[in-house]
Amino acid sequence: MGSPQVRGGYDLDFGHVNPIRHGPLCALTPRLRRTDSGSRGRYGACARPFSEDLPWNIWITATAATTPDRRPPIGPDREGGGGTEGRDVCKMFMNFRRIRKCQFIQLMTTCLALSVVMVCWEQLDHHVVSHMRSYSYRYLINSYNFLNQSFAVSHEVAQGLNNHSYLIDHERKCAGADVLLLLFVKSSPENVERRQAIRSTWGNETWIRRELGVEVRMVFALGVHPDPRERAAVQWDVLREDGRYGDMVQQDFVDSFHNLTAKLLLQLGWAHAHCGHARFLMSADDDVFVHMPNLVRYLQGVARAGVRDFWVGRVHRGAPPVRRKDSKYYMPYDMYPWASYPDYTAGAGYVVSGDVAEKLYQASAILNSTLYIDDVFMGICAEVAGVSPQEHIYFSGEGKTPYHPCIYAEMMTSHGHVADIHHLWAVATDPAVREARSGLTGRLYCTVVKALLLCKPYHFNTYPCKAAFS
Repeated sequence: MGSPQVRGGYDLDFGHVNPIRHGPLCALTPRLRRTDSGSRGRYGACARPFSEDLPWNIWITATAATTPDRRPPIGPDREGGGGTEGRDVCKMFMNFRRIRKCQFIQLMTTCLALSVVMVCWEQLDHHVVSHMRSYSYRYLINSYNFLNQSFAVSHEVAQGLNNHSYLIDHERKCAGADVLLLLFVKSSPENVERRQAIRSTWGNETWIRRELGVEVRMVFALGVHPDPRERAAVQWDVLREDGRYGDMVQQDFVDSFHNLTAKLLLQLGWAHAHCGHARFLMSADDDVFVHMPNLVRYLQGVARAGVRDFWVGRVHRGAPPVRRKDSKYYMPYDMYPWASYPDYTAGAGYVVSGDVAEKLYQASAILNSTLYIDDVFMGICAEVAGVSPQEHIYFSGEGKTPYHPCIYAEMMTSHGHVADIHHLWAVATDPAVREARSGLTGRLYCTVVKALLLCKPYHFNTYPCKAAFS
């Protein structure tokens, strides 16, 4: 702290004073320095305590300033009040204001954060909280015994819930044939062009028999047109189409998203009644591409191994019910109040063995089928039947494959193909595709390419990254 000043043209200098030379009192007495322009000398307070230049009252004031309980002298900046005390009060006041300001900012930040959470809670609950709950249940508890009690109904009630009549049926479709694969394609009455594209590409039974040497039976499963005003005209077109190709099975339920479970039961019931000897059953959407040569080779290997309880596809494990009412996958609490669905495969494309198809049919005959999400209902049937799905990295589920020969050599299914299905079929089944990954160099090249295509950050709508190294 600088030298405090006193009136009369002197300031106090609390420098060192030798107590031996000047006496003990001098050790407690500050030296005074003349501050007017007329004197430049330095006077010790004890050396000249009663100088004519130093009034006695100033000397006393200077001496008193050195006592242990001294208070800061009056400063020239605060007339009539302690300057240091005033500054301390100001500092305290400013610190108080600063603290209040920081607390206000913290309060406003907290309120803003809470407001954002309240506004976005539905999205946060859907994307974060519900997944945490469902995964915790799936991987910590993993018990779905409640499904038997909650969904079980009598056979008569289950039959009444699914009491639909056939409008188109082909009972002899599988008769007399050693069917490797019964292939159901879920279609809508108005999707004529999609069905025609499938018939001329991956669903062509004649091509499969000639080129692959196996029997595959393809059946389009559909209901009736949802618009009553157009239903009669569309139904007439459907009947003419089936008269030409003979590959459609239709029941009288309205063909809509909320009747997908009815379409699943149509497939299971028809397979049980008319094609129970097929070794495998596949269900796929009409905008899915199936690499039939790869799939047939794969299923032939599974059949030779004698595998049972076979269910393969893109597996959803620990998936939470969607509680947002604006989503088409919305699941109300009164229909499914639990935190997690049982494991299931994406409905876009999956394969089960013949014994699993029969188990699913038997389970569906005693369960409440009002749950309208078909792949979830199938997961419930499988849980009741004691069957678990297996992941296959090249079943895309709802994902779409990148276009590259190194991908075509391994792919099983890819979702979202309508306009490009003919082109994809031509390039994917080209014999040169398998040659692209032949040899050590070809395998290394394809590993690098697949890693670049499948391992992109935040790019999930395709095969998983681990497929690059399979």
